[in-house]
Amino acid sequence: MPEGKAEYLKGTLDLLILKIVALGPNHGYAIAQRLRQMSKDFFQVHQGSLYPALHRLEDRGWLEAEWKDTETGRDAKFYTLTRKGRQHLEAEVVNWERLSEAVALVLRAVE
Repeated sequence: MPEGKAEYLKGTLDLLILKIVALGPNHGYAIAQRLRQMSKDFFQVHQGSLYPALHRLEDRGWLEAEWKDTETGRDAKFYTLTRKGRQHLEAEVVNWERLSEAVALVLRAVE
C-alpha cells in the first residue's frame, strides 16, 4: 500500500471495520475483502493491520466473536457488532462527517 493510503487507513481502520461488521457478521478475511470491494480497491488491509484491529475492537467491547464454519468448511472467528459498538460507530460517523465537511470547506477556498 502506498504511504499516503496507509496514513488514511491508520486513522480510520477501526471505523471502517465497525461499519463493515454492522452490515452483517463476518470473519476477518471477508471483512478485508468487503472493505476492498466497497472502497473500489482503495483500502487494501493486510493481516498485520486487520487482526490486531479486530482484537482491539473486541477488547473494547465493540465487537464480539464466535468460532463458526465458513463457506469453505474452515473454522473462523466471526465478528458481530455489540450495542456498545453500534453506539460508538454512530458517534464516530457523526464526527467523521463533521471532519470531512470542514476539510471540504478549506479545500474549496479560492486562492
